[in-house]
Amino acid sequence: MPFLSFLFNTFNYIKMSVIVLAEHAQGAFKKKSLEAVQYAAHIAKAMGTTVTAVALGNANSSEMQALGAYGAQKVLHVSDARLDELNSRAYTKAVVTAAQQEGAKVIVCLHDTTGKAVAPRVAARLNAGMAGGAVAYPDMSNGFVVKKNVFSGKAFANVKIASDVKVITLMPNTFAVVKGEGSAAVESLSVAFTDADFAVKVKEVSKATGDVPLSEAELVVSGGRGLKGPENWGLIENLAAELGAATACSRPVADSHWRPHHEHVGQTGGTIRPNLYIAAGISGAIQHLAGVNGSKTIVVINKDPEAPFFKAADYGVLGDVFEVLPRLTEAVKKFKASH
Repeated sequence: MPFLSFLFNTFNYIKMSVIVLAEHAQGAFKKKSLEAVQYAAHIAKAMGTTVTAVALGNANSSEMQALGAYGAQKVLHVSDARLDELNSRAYTKAVVTAAQQEGAKVIVCLHDTTGKAVAPRVAARLNAGMAGGAVAYPDMSNGFVVKKNVFSGKAFANVKIASDVKVITLMPNTFAVVKGEGSAAVESLSVAFTDADFAVKVKEVSKATGDVPLSEAELVVSGGRGLKGPENWGLIENLAAELGAATACSRPVADSHWRPHHEHVGQTGGTIRPNLYIAAGISGAIQHLAGVNGSKTIVVINKDPEAPFFKAADYGVLGDVFEVLPRLTEAVKKFKASH
């Protein structure tokens, strides 16, 4: 009996996998999902195990296989068409089913709309500890410690998860995505859905337009009330076009309907972590900072030397946005032409 117990425990250890919920749009996996798979692969390597990604809805077969280049050994695909749109109950059941089948001890989701809706439910059903908004790889030298933002990004906390099963949501754009080699094996996953899992139905989906999705943009040009009106927004768009950047705005701009609400970043809007954030004509109130202070580099353009944003900026330009933005756009054009 002791020998059989040893074999059983060894089998469970070998089967144990790190699960990651890989989000996709019309079958193509998002950049932030590739980052999450890569993050899970780092954890799996430290644990001596493998990564299993979970793909829901109408995912593309070759795209799923390509997750192997980012660290996934296997992809469990739940092909139910009802999962093409976010349904937190159904998504939760799918992830829990995958975690139980794989004997997963760590589940990774993204710290975005989907992850925030699904991860806490998964943690509750698996009796797991959870850390939301991780900004570093877990420290496993003494337990399992996750570094995360607190107080709207003004400080960090190191959270030790002591439970057997652990759930983490990763803050997007925390790590650069590096493509390696390999192909993941794709398997179908059967989930015992009920009508209750789909009691909430999506009636309509309004997708944001634009060449660069704001949530995944590495470069962002943002404007505030200093632009004085929607008729001047071309100054923001021209610079963004030259940089290949997404555009964003402060809450007063969205509330005044100068720009659509999906461009609003801040405590009551979106949270972004681009490599470069250019803020033009934004004072930088604490509510706005909460949505952008994870940016790698912040450049502030404002004619008010007392603007709070200057205290958080890596670079500050004291000047009128109507003079600075056209000159900055022209400088970018010249730089591109000479390189």
